[in-house]
Amino acid sequence: MRHVLVLVPLAIAALSLSACANGNNQVDEQLKAVNAVNGAELNDVMLTVADPNEAAVYFQRTSAENPDNIEFKRGLGVSLLRAGRASEASIAWANVIAHPDASSEDRVNYANALIRSGEWQKAADVLNTIPPTYETYDRYRLEAIVADSTKNWKRADSFYEIATGLTTQPANVLNNWGYSKLTRGSYKDAERLFNDSLTHDQSNFTVKNNLVLARAAQGVYTLPSVSMTQTERAELLHTMGLSAVKRGDVSIAKGIFREAVETHPQYFEAAVRSLEALENS
Repeated sequence: MRHVLVLVPLAIAALSLSACANGNNQVDEQLKAVNAVNGAELNDVMLTVADPNEAAVYFQRTSAENPDNIEFKRGLGVSLLRAGRASEASIAWANVIAHPDASSEDRVNYANALIRSGEWQKAADVLNTIPPTYETYDRYRLEAIVADSTKNWKRADSFYEIATGLTTQPANVLNNWGYSKLTRGSYKDAERLFNDSLTHDQSNFTVKNNLVLARAAQGVYTLPSVSMTQTERAELLHTMGLSAVKRGDVSIAKGIFREAVETHPQYFEAAVRSLEALENS
């Protein structure tokens, strides 16, 4: 940002010096070009590294000052969603798609905001307005999630499969698909999908936790062969113990909780409480 603020005044000064040779009209056009470039850079900063709430304030102000500029409306929608303000983001994206230059990508973003704010039917309606020829990873990922919400498993599986094939980084969608299988009770399929997800991203603890849940639901009380820290190992053992309790394998759960307490590099309060609750009952 500091470089931008320094360079722009220098550029303006240079343009001013050439005014006599080129005429005021040409200088005005060059100034507009400089301002446009600077504005585009500022927008990029606001959308990537700026605090999401500060970015939302910026785009809200600039959008009000430039009501016909769809880019500022888009920036507001993105920033509000980054800030976790899904309901406000859905309103912002509704304003985007009301613009004559709105695209299919804008409708996908609108559907995403609606899903995050819990407006599932409205999200489905928006997705239905997108032409079938518009085939992107985000579109099919959302289609799969919406199908999941209505327990249309066949449709969900189809869209998850398509989405997986449309990205070079399928870890997240494979995890979503695996969790869908987990909620249906298809534990073996869920285990396979979580393993597939970890082949693309071994650092995601949520996927590791889901994998333990899928294995424990089948009565498999051993940790999977995936990379994990000592703290992660203890937390995964705790998850496994809770699953064992849910299945009624109380004596096994006690042993797992004891191992979790011993494994954790610090005092593991959650596992201690779980163990004491079983022993006292």
